[in-house]
This record gives sequence, structure tokens and C-alpha cells, in this order.
Amino acid sequence: MPAADEPPASDARGHAGRDASAYRRPHYAPGVPAVIDVPDAPLSELLETTARFFGERCALDFFGATLTFTELLQASERAAQLLREAGVEAGDRVALIMPNCPQHVVAVYGALRLGAVVAEHNPLAPAQEVRAQLARHGARVVIAWERGVELILDPVSTAAGGTDASADPLAGRTVFAVDLSEAMPARLRAALHLPVARARRTRASMKADRLPAAVRSWDREVARASRLPASWPYPSGDDIAVLLHTGGTTGAPKAAMLTHTNLRANANQALAWMNMLHEGGETFLALLPFFHAFGLTLNLFCAVQEAATQVVLPKFSVSQVLAAQQRRRLTFFVGVPVMFERILRGAKKKGVDLTSMRYGVCGAAPMPLAIAAEWEAVTDGFIVDGYGMTEASPIVAGTPMGPSRRLGALGLPFPSTDARIVDPDDPDPDREVPDGEPGELLVRGPQVFAGYWGDEEATAAAMLPGGWLRTGDMVRRRDSFLWMADRRRELILTGGFNVYPSQVEAAIGDMEAVSDVAVVGLDSGASGELVCAAVVLEPGAPQDAVTLESVRSHAERALPHYALPRRLEIIDEMPRSTVGKVLRRVVRERIQGR
Repeated sequence: MPAADEPPASDARGHAGRDASAYRRPHYAPGVPAVIDVPDAPLSELLETTARFFGERCALDFFGATLTFTELLQASERAAQLLREAGVEAGDRVALIMPNCPQHVVAVYGALRLGAVVAEHNPLAPAQEVRAQLARHGARVVIAWERGVELILDPVSTAAGGTDASADPLAGRTVFAVDLSEAMPARLRAALHLPVARARRTRASMKADRLPAAVRSWDREVARASRLPASWPYPSGDDIAVLLHTGGTTGAPKAAMLTHTNLRANANQALAWMNMLHEGGETFLALLPFFHAFGLTLNLFCAVQEAATQVVLPKFSVSQVLAAQQRRRLTFFVGVPVMFERILRGAKKKGVDLTSMRYGVCGAAPMPLAIAAEWEAVTDGFIVDGYGMTEASPIVAGTPMGPSRRLGALGLPFPSTDARIVDPDDPDPDREVPDGEPGELLVRGPQVFAGYWGDEEATAAAMLPGGWLRTGDMVRRRDSFLWMADRRRELILTGGFNVYPSQVEAAIGDMEAVSDVAVVGLDSGASGELVCAAVVLEPGAPQDAVTLESVRSHAERALPHYALPRRLEIIDEMPRSTVGKVLRRVVRERIQGR
């Protein structure tokens, strides 16, 4: 329960009832309020306000090519008008399938200004996964990088398992293609056409050989579009702004609905937590994907609200990060442990100074203490952990940005966020477990989502009366700090991404010579966890009938690359409970004991 000096419990929508100045929370850094303002205003207002006061400041840096905040705002207004002319209306979904790039930022703010719903997709996901997501939310307009257009154009799968060559994936759908090179400096664009192998490989990784005539150029059409009239109505705070795809707390594919208020509240919470940042004086490294909840909120919204320059990179490359650091001194970085570790190693090897990186936030996976200590020693700054989930926009808790932080902890509940730790098997969700004992974390606040798109049953399972979100994570509370105890759902965290064992098992289970399969996560240091497949072979099958290479090759048609197994174990028998459920915990223990 909240301590005596904490604010009263929020209402069902998570809005706290009193002024923050009347309260303080134990261990909060100086100046961090217990309660934040929750604006009932659209996200596009963030960019408009920043452009008004910091219009000539660099907003985006993409390999050295730049856009000011005024230019970004005007481009987003042209994008909004283009989408309007393409038939998009308020509430319609606009699907985005592209890596981090300036066009991505323009498309997000353009769609949000129009009142449309941004549906984010992993541009490296298998076509089968993307096509299923598009079918669920029904977007009639898709903006995809040229290589991502292939995900839409793949033949349509049939119920019999084959493909229907007669089905037209573009029927009734407008597809815009994004040329990543259009946002690059002219000298780099020219280098892509050099008759050398390296230029050909880079060009092939960014551009398609050819596109169907029906696919329209996003870059050309945005450049020549007029701007959306200023009189165009704005969405309200309660309107859905973004759909982010997640397995939720069960692993089944879902799209979390985040409202304008959810995301603006979480941005305000994060900036209140990091109150030492200087408005108009920071440079963010935008490396986490924008389709990732942490990357979306901290880069697309917090950075814009703070008038921070963003150095945008389409993928994680240590050499590109170090080149960016030497070109434009970075001050703030949110990433996953493996990114911090590799940047450290690369900087040491090349002698690159990292002391400008005063603030680092580790999300999506716990930061190993040794790497955190080394990062702070090299940068002379602070690194803190943030805990969250997509359904909370995503940040729920964090360790204080300062000397009072406790590395390894999930942290303290964010301002205006209530937390309970309960026995998941207790029918009374109001009864908390004593401090120090493990229980399931329940959270409530203005950042908690509006539910799953088109899935009332899953929404009801995730939400309890009073606006409490079930996280599925088992934690302990000690001296107000939250610490991970166990993961009730058997989610695997690898490289900052969520991998759901049931989905990987489904992708492997129909392989020839495979009788049974269980997928577990094994500790892999800074990378988080390693995806391991334990396989029982069909009777009579030779030991080499199934190899790691064959498993990965078979599974990559249905799984993103990060979800593919990196270790294979052949076992004699699958441990199961008395009711036949695979005991993944036992599988993990046996593998670790080998």
C-alpha cells in the first residue's frame, strides 16, 4: 500500500487527485514530483510547441543530413495532407513498416495530426507475421521501406498451407514506399551507386530492385504535398494514437492500444524523472527501434518535448554509433545491455571519448552490474534501469537518476503510478503480500493502456477492477524499491526483444523427425537470454536428423531473426506435469546442469 507520505490512489483512469507539491515519495531524486500533470491534448502538440520555441534547432540527424524542428513540423503537416488525400480519416489505421529514419518520424507525426492510428510493425519480421497483423487491424494505407514492401507483396497463404497466386495483396490498399537513401546526405547517396561490391551490398540492404507500379513514392509525394489546413480538427486525449504489437501477458499476438493521453503522460513521467536534462540542450541517440515501446516513447515523444536533437540510426552498428559520437556529441542514450557493452568495447578499441554521454537508461532487460559500473567510469555519468511493458506506454518504474540509484533494482514506481504486489492465486487482488515476499506486480496510472485491439477477452484478463494492470512479473518490494523475483509468464528477453516460447515451439514442432519441443531462455550476460530449443526426436531418428542449422532454417519462415534458437539440445524425454503440461522450468534446469 502507498506510504503515508505518498499521494492517494489514482482514480480508475490513473489520474491522481491532488497537487504533487503536497507529497513526496521515499528515495525520489530531488525535484521529482510524486504526481505529474496529465494533459488531455494530442501528441502532435509536442512537435508544434517545440517548433514554436526551438524552430531552428536541429531535430534529426541522419548520417549527417539534418532537419530542423520547423522543417520536421512542416514535413509532418504535408504528410498529414497526403494521408488525407489517400482517404485516411480520423480513427483509421496507418501501418508503418520501416526502421528508424526521418521518414518514420514524419509519418508518425503526420498520421497523429490527422487523427489516424499509427500501427507500428517490425520491419524485419517474417511476412506471415506482418500480414496477419495487417489483417487484424485492417489498415488500408501502409508506409513501408522499399525492402519492407516485400512483406506485403508475398503470396497470400491459404488454409491448405499453400499460396494463392491470384490474390492481389494491393487490392483495396494504398502502399507508399520509403527510400531510406533519400534522407541521407547527397555524398552518401552518390556513394551507393559506385560500381564496387561494398556499395552494391549497402544499396541492396536499403533498396528494392523494382517495385510494382501501384506502389507510390512516400518521399516524392510528401515533398510536393500541401500542408494540412490549420483548421483541421485535432484528436482528443482519449483517442487511440498507436497500436504496438506484443504477446501481452500470455504470449498470444495482440495489438496494445495506447491513447494520446497514455503516451503524453508517460513522456511527462519520464521527463519529470530525468529533470536534470536541459531543454533545448540535449542530443539523444535514437537507436532503439521506434516500433519498440521504449524507443517510441523516449525518442519520438520525450526527445521532441525536450527539444533534443536526435541522431537517428536505422540499425545497431557500433561503428555508426562511434561516428555519430565524433560528429555530434551525444548526451543521452536509452538502450539494452548488449548495446552499452558493445559501444564500450568499440570506443575503447578506437579511442573514442564517451564523456559527453552523461545519462543512460537501460530498458527491456536488466543491466549487468559490471557493465553499468564500467559505463559510469568511462562516461563519468549515470546509468539507470527502467522497468515497463508495452501495455504501460511503456515505463512503470525506474531507479533514480543520481547517487541514490540502486543498480539491479527495477526501481521505484513512477510519479502518478500506483503499485501493488499480490499473491496471483489469491482471489482478493486488494490483499498485498508483506514486504520482502514475492508476488505479482499490479500497476495503475495514466500510462496504462486502453486494451487490446479487437480482443475484449484478453483485455479483461489483463485488467482488474479499479484500473489495475496485471504485469505477469513476480517481484519483491524492499525499502520501497521493486526487485525482480521471477517471471511468472515464461517470456524470454533477448537483445531487448520479447520472445514467447509457445510461438517458437509452434514454428519448430512440425519439423520432420521432431516428436516434441520445449523452448526456454538461458542466461547470456549482457544480451539477456539465449533462446534454446530442447527437442525429442521421433523414434528411430538418428541423432543428427535435427541440427541447429536446420531448426533455424525451418523456423525463420514464421519467426523474426531475434527469436530463432541459438542453441539446440536433443533430450530423451520431455518432462511434463500430471496433466501433461511441459515443465519448461525442469527443462531449463536440466540443460543448465549439463
